[in-house]
Formats: sequence, C-alpha cells, structure tokens
Amino acid sequence: MAEDNKTEQATPRRRQKAREKGQVARSRELIGSLAAAAVVLVLAAQAAAFPGEWRGLLRSALDRATGGELHPETPLWGWNHLAIFRGAGLAIGLGWMVAIAGAVAQGGLVFAPSTLAFNPSRLSPASRMRQLFSVTALSRMLKSLVPVAAMVYLTVTVLARDWTAVLDLPRLSARGLVGFSLEHIFEIAWKSSLVLLVWSGADYFFEHRKLEGDLRMSRQELRDEFKETEGNPTVKSRIRRLQRQVRRRRMLEEVKRASVVITNPSEFAVALEYRPMMAAPVVLAKGRNLLAQQIKQIARWHDIPLIENPPLAHALYRAVEVGQSIPPKLYTVVAGILAAIYRAQERAQHATGRGGR
Repeated sequence: MAEDNKTEQATPRRRQKAREKGQVARSRELIGSLAAAAVVLVLAAQAAAFPGEWRGLLRSALDRATGGELHPETPLWGWNHLAIFRGAGLAIGLGWMVAIAGAVAQGGLVFAPSTLAFNPSRLSPASRMRQLFSVTALSRMLKSLVPVAAMVYLTVTVLARDWTAVLDLPRLSARGLVGFSLEHIFEIAWKSSLVLLVWSGADYFFEHRKLEGDLRMSRQELRDEFKETEGNPTVKSRIRRLQRQVRRRRMLEEVKRASVVITNPSEFAVALEYRPMMAAPVVLAKGRNLLAQQIKQIARWHDIPLIENPPLAHALYRAVEVGQSIPPKLYTVVAGILAAIYRAQERAQHATGRGGR
C-alpha cells in the first residue's frame, strides 16, 4: 500500500539526496557497448596497415638473424613492437575515453562519500551469496543472454551465408585466408556492436524508469519535505499573524501624530500627517472596518480632526500605502481640508484667548 501511495514526482531535493548517495540512472551495458564500438571502428580503420607492419617485423628479424645480430637487446624489437601495438594502444585508449564520456553523459560526475563508508555486510559471505542467487542477479543474467543470443545468431547467419566460401578456405593462399577472416570478423564485430548499442540503450531506458519509480514520493513525504525546507505551515502562519499584529500596533501608535483623519463614515479611515517642512502630506495609517474604527477612536482620544469625505477616503486607501506621500492629483483636495482645519483651530485659539481676557 505504501508503494501505491507514491504518486507524485520526485522533488529536486529528493533527487539531490539520491545523487549524493550515488543513485543515478546509469547503464553499465551502455558504457561497455560504446567502448566496444569505438574499439571495433579503430581496429577496422587500421586493419589494412597490420599486414605490412608484421611483414616488416619478420623481414627485419630474418635479416638480423642471418647476420647474427638478433638478440634480446636489439632495437628491432622495441621499434617494431611500438609500430605493431600502436593501433591496439590507440583502440584501447579511445575505448577508455568513450567509456568515460558515456558514463559522464548518463549521470554526470557523481561523488558519493557515503558509498565509501565501511559496511560490514559487504564482507559477509552470506550476503554475497544472497546477492549472487537473488532475483536481481537472475534478471541480470537473463538480460545478458538476450544480446549474446543475438550475436550468436548473427555469427551463424554470416557463416551460413558464405558457407561455400568457408569450405573453400583450405584452397586459398595465406593472403586470401587472412583477408577472408578479417572481413568476416569485422562484419560480425560491427553488427554485434550495433546489437549491443541497441540493447544497452533499452537497458538505460529501463534503468531510468526504475530510478524514477524508486524516487516517486507520497503526498505525506511531500508535506514532510516542505516542513523541513520551508518550515511548518502552521508555525509560519502564526509568525505572519504576529508580524501583522506588531505592524498594526505600530501603525496605530503613529495615528497619534496625525494632522487629520479622513473617513468614509463606517468603512475607511486614513490618517494623514502634514508639517510645514514636508513636501506633501504622508499617510501614517489606514484601515478598513474594525481597524478603521480603532483609528477613529485613537483620533478622538487625542483630539485629531475627523473629516468625512468618502471619495477621498476611498481614493487614499486604494492608491497610497502607509508611509508614502499622497499623489499630486489629490493635493488640492487635501490642501483645502488642511486649510479649513487650520482656520478652525486658529478661530478656536482666538476665541479661547478672548474668553480668557
């Protein structure tokens, strides 16, 4: 049932963890088949030069032997060995390079220190025997028998096609025998390499699908990973709520410095501050519904003028954020309100002064 619940694609973090453990889609058969194909092509390209190099070696050896100069320290051996095995060395080197390139192309450069850690079970004969006689080992053996059977079929087909020429081999000269053998060996080799490439490509496809299946995740695993990387959603929601509360308390404290509060009687409230040194009035606080009622209550407690202007309150609430200056298009309206407030305050102060006298 646990496997059935794994319906989600693996996340990048899960893929990275698998990579750190050395779990990548990689086919050993593809690496070997690429190297084999490279070796076959290089040897086939240099096959025409092999007979001449061997003839040169034999001719030089016979000449030295006739003159009595043939011994193990003769430079003949080193130079001719280098010429003869140069092609083999080139083929082997190119095969190694192609194999490394194929491995890197499949999974990139992977360094997994965890796989190098000491594991006593690897030294246990019982565990090794279980691996040798496991279903996985049996499936690998059966997979290897398929390309082997295909290569045997190709060999039999080639020989059956030219069976008449095979029967006539004893009548051929040495040159003809070598040419016939090399031609058919190369044909069998490149066809076998092609079979291996096709089979190893299919093997890589299945390995990739198997890895994707192993890395699939359940919804619970996705939630757990999200909690590990992003934090618990409940805790984060509580933190955001506390942050909003702190910002709200700080904003309500700023209302005490306001010059005027513009209201839409019951829905909006915007507190503005203006001082002579300011370029334009600044929004200290704004709120809607309950927060608007709190702003108006603070304004009443601190004798801050409350002006009902629904269009202006709505425009300020929608267009201006807390801490920003009002837009130029609202300068005239706000300036008129502030001027009216200042005139009212001056009249009140003047009336208070006269009453005191």
